[in-house]
Amino acid sequence: MDGINPALSPAEVRLERRIRAASRGRTLTPQERETLERIRPPQEYPVTLAIAPYEGSIAMLPVAQLYARAVPDLHTPEGADLLQVLWCPFDHSTGMPKTALFWRSAATVTDILATPPEPPAVQFDGYLPASCLLNPEQVTEYPDRRDLSKELREQIGDWSLWQAAETGVDSAYEIAPEEFYANELAVAPGWRVGGWPGWGAIDPHPLLCPTCGSDMDALLTIATFEADDGKSWLPHEEPAHEPSIGFSHTEVQIGSGYNHQVYV
Repeated sequence: MDGINPALSPAEVRLERRIRAASRGRTLTPQERETLERIRPPQEYPVTLAIAPYEGSIAMLPVAQLYARAVPDLHTPEGADLLQVLWCPFDHSTGMPKTALFWRSAATVTDILATPPEPPAVQFDGYLPASCLLNPEQVTEYPDRRDLSKELREQIGDWSLWQAAETGVDSAYEIAPEEFYANELAVAPGWRVGGWPGWGAIDPHPLLCPTCGSDMDALLTIATFEADDGKSWLPHEEPAHEPSIGFSHTEVQIGSGYNHQVYV
């Protein structure tokens, strides 16, 4: 716990979300306001920071369940066709939740719990994912420009090359054409399986397995935000009558705006 944000129970987080959704576009009722203040009492500042772990063992939360048949880029170990991702609802030494991966064979998963165990509290309400269905889409992305050679970085910064290629780049990028590459072509936003790593919290550096010392590849990116309107790979929108899919940034928020990346 960070000494500022109250550690709420999953039930409190879900109740708060229901009230916020129901009151969107109107004023809170006195009862709703009272409930929200009970869940998240007003803070008196200044607050003394105190970082302390939650006492006792707690259940991890399910974050994603991916089937190989639905995600072609999910390279599973032999005999497995299902990946289950869980995380601890409290920050660890990395400043993010600790993640656990479970590779399984879907055919052997027969004893399914109707109500999975939940932790008594979560450090941030954004660490409690909302249940939803995923509709994976394959996209073509290019590496972060910091992963490119010096020669390629110079080329993507040359406005005349973009004009000669007749790519239809907006003239607003003339001052900094490398921003077009960064915004429209490199490192797709949102949740991703595989692909190129996005560098935000740290600078690019080799990521080595702590056990064998070999290079690690990005397996799963759990993003704070979905795609921006300016991205060239916006997902296909579902028809208006279809239920929404995927996670919105109001449901899963990681750290201070960084992506949580899992490597194997």
